[in-house]
Amino acid sequence: MEGIRIIEVKESIFEDNNRDAENLRCQLKEEKTFLLNLMSSPGSGKTSTLLALAEELKRRGNPLRWAVMEADIDSTVDAQTIENAGIPSIQIHTGGMCHLDADMTRQGLTELKKRMSAEEDPQTDLVILENVGNLVCPAEFDTGAVKNMTILSVPEGHDKPLKYPLMYETCHLLVVNKIDVEPYFDFDREKLVEFARKRNPDIEIIFISAKTGEGIDKLVDWLTAQTEDWIR
Repeated sequence: MEGIRIIEVKESIFEDNNRDAENLRCQLKEEKTFLLNLMSSPGSGKTSTLLALAEELKRRGNPLRWAVMEADIDSTVDAQTIENAGIPSIQIHTGGMCHLDADMTRQGLTELKKRMSAEEDPQTDLVILENVGNLVCPAEFDTGAVKNMTILSVPEGHDKPLKYPLMYETCHLLVVNKIDVEPYFDFDREKLVEFARKRNPDIEIIFISAKTGEGIDKLVDWLTAQTEDWIR
């Protein structure tokens, strides 16, 4: 009797998505658009960090042309907040899924182009994809982004890289937010750095407070350098 054929569906899905993601990166390179995939748990301060970035860019008179794609299971709260701050944005609903893949990201970019077509200068140098708040699923799927960034807030604790290894293994930049409340929590910076570098020796780490603005200048420097390097 012939043996049962086993189909590794998950592996197949990842392989197809990885190919699609690489094609999307090639497209972004041709279009001179730097796409950043921003991931974190809910409440870590993704949106507040984007607002702080907007303020710092405005203060500098930075000519960087950027936009935001907000991904959520439902609601338009974050996209409206970003739009109210004067940053072009669109909302992506995932239909109950806890992550975005390359095709969903491409659909979002297509809609963003339509949104930007009404602007005098529709070109975007930088697009930030604010992924679904989750430390597991988003890290598993390549969105086609050029770089991945994750935010960890002080109240979450310094042990998160040990508990959610893939998130830190796949990210190029770790931003530690809410350092203004660090005195009130049992948070160890040295251990966080140790644990994060254990998962990813090459990960860059920036400490910020989206509320007070501390460290935001360093984050803007990183984003600007990455964007300019990609689009040149």
